[in-house]
Amino acid sequence: MKNQYLQKFKAMSNKEVKEFSEKLRNGLKLAEKRMLEDKAFRGEDIIVSSDGKTFQRIPAKQVIAGNPVI
Repeated sequence: MKNQYLQKFKAMSNKEVKEFSEKLRNGLKLAEKRMLEDKAFRGEDIIVSSDGKTFQRIPAKQVIAGNPVI
């Protein structure tokens, strides 16, 4: 059943893969921006980790202030 479903779709060309990847990245950036703005509005923190072992709380307003793109 699964193979029949997959056979209905052709593989994407390199151009299509690049376009899809770009749209996905842009969508994720927008979602992150909106999440940070919402958390900043509510006065909330975000939790970050650089190594997956130690975690740190940072106010969302601080993250936005330190990132000129947002």
